[in-house]
Amino acid sequence: MGRVTARTPVLRIRGPHRSTRPDTVASEEPLEIRLDGRPLAVTMRTPGDDFDLVHGFLLTEGVIASRADVAALRYCDSVDDEGRNTYNVVDVDLAPGVPVPDTALDRNFYTTSSCGVCGKASIDAIRTRTRFDVAADPVRVGVDTLLALPDRLRAAQEVFEKTGGLHAAGLFTAEGELVCVREDVGRHNAVDKVVGDAVRQGRLPLAGQVLMVSGRTSFELLQKSAMAGIPVLAAVSAASSLAVELAESTGTTLVGFLRGDGCNVYAGTHRVGQGS
Repeated sequence: MGRVTARTPVLRIRGPHRSTRPDTVASEEPLEIRLDGRPLAVTMRTPGDDFDLVHGFLLTEGVIASRADVAALRYCDSVDDEGRNTYNVVDVDLAPGVPVPDTALDRNFYTTSSCGVCGKASIDAIRTRTRFDVAADPVRVGVDTLLALPDRLRAAQEVFEKTGGLHAAGLFTAEGELVCVREDVGRHNAVDKVVGDAVRQGRLPLAGQVLMVSGRTSFELLQKSAMAGIPVLAAVSAASSLAVELAESTGTTLVGFLRGDGCNVYAGTHRVGQGS
């Protein structure tokens, strides 16, 4: 799996039995995003699909509106102690006329794999207004289709199968067909990678589709979903109060505790139909 995973020795304890053996773990490395040579953000991520991650991050943070706003991007010559490129710095050239955000105004763009909202100056500063009318999306999704999504997402998680240590985000059609899946140590990074793939392919807005995530739903994940024009966000775990509030204000259908034979629909109940 290359840099996506690493091997490390572990002491394995199973009841009275102990043994030392190698284990496969998910890789976590920093990625610095620069705009026109100026540092913008550092996120801890699983290497892989970095250009998707960058496009998705810039779109969901409101820096760009489409792939046309990015003139070019490249890995910089960041090197390790042995002089090898770490591929941990990406420099982005914005298209002419696209303003470079002033990071000193309202937030610190440092994020971690566990909480992409950390460092933001206030809740008001992260209520980025989506360019798409999510509330007007007429899509409906059957309960049976929703209930099948966690297993379909899990089946597509190749790295999780090896490590047990990655989150996933999957984009599905309203009929339950998998469109795109990405894995990462960070929930928000996995979503940015899925959104970034759509940005690079010119598929925004993601109307009529369902975003399925492998953990809980936070304010930031709901914001990223709305910024991409996704009408339905579903998760296997709980939703936060701010996620529910933002879902209601953007017209997003928010589904949580999607497992077994049931789920909780926190907002946008009109889109969840009976049966398939």
